[in-house]
Amino acid sequence: MASLNVGNLGEYLREQRRTAQLSLRQLAEAAGVSNPYLSQIERGLRKPSAEVLQQVAKALRISAETLYVRAGILDEREREELETRAVILADPSINERQKQVLLQIYDSFRKENGLDTADAAAVAPPSED
Repeated sequence: MASLNVGNLGEYLREQRRTAQLSLRQLAEAAGVSNPYLSQIERGLRKPSAEVLQQVAKALRISAETLYVRAGILDEREREELETRAVILADPSINERQKQVLLQIYDSFRKENGLDTADAAAVAPPSED
């Protein structure tokens, strides 16, 4: 069988599963996938969809974005940008207007540093003016 570039993902998933003290069967059940399918993912024989990775991440209580990067679905920079935006948006100590201003400043710095911010508007919620 041809080797897929998901071995790193499989090893990482196995490590996370063991750290969470879950059997393969327990994780498969919690993620809503079959035991053989999850085993194939861990062994690098199958490349899961983003939806399956999201279910597995939720069951392991880890970041889905981290799994997306390891699976080659998401670039590391994109993951970092999404996580930064999520932290800003989730901060209860600042109001919505302040969050939008912070995101605009963040976007301007990324643009100044030559990083693509084309997807930034899709990630940020509309302002409440």
